[in-house]
Amino acid sequence: MSDTYTLYNSTVMDHFMNPRNMGDLKDADGVGEVGAAACGDIMKISLRIHDGRIADARFKTFGCGSAIASSSMATELIKGRTIEEALKFSNQEVVDALGGLPPVKIHSSELAEEALKAALEDYVKKHPAKAEQPVLASA
Repeated sequence: MSDTYTLYNSTVMDHFMNPRNMGDLKDADGVGEVGAAACGDIMKISLRIHDGRIADARFKTFGCGSAIASSSMATELIKGRTIEEALKFSNQEVVDALGGLPPVKIHSSELAEEALKAALEDYVKKHPAKAEQPVLASA
C-alpha cells in the first residue's frame, strides 16, 4: 500500500471507497455547488426538503479522497435535520465524524460545509414561503 493511504484512517477510507448518497436528486429543492481553486475540488450537494427537514441529500464531487469522504459523511450527517439545524452545520462535525483528517486536507470538510449552505440558500431562493426568514437571516 502506498504512503497516500496512510494519511487516512479507516473511516475516511470507507467513505472514500464506499461513498454514501452519491449522485443527483431529481427535482431537488436546493442545490449548492462550490469549488476550491487551491486544490481543484468541486463539490455539489442536492437536497430534498419535506416539512422543514432534510429528507434526502446527495452529492457529486470531483476531487481527492478526502473531498469524496467529506461529501459522503456530510450528506449522512445532515439527513433529518431541520433547516435551522442544518444552517448551524460546521465542517468540524465532518472532521469529527470521520475520525480526523490530515491538516492539509481540512479544506475538504470546509468545502462540504460551503456546499451544504449554498444548497440551503438555493432552497430559500426557490421556496421563500416555506423558509423561516428570521432564522435564515441570522445565519
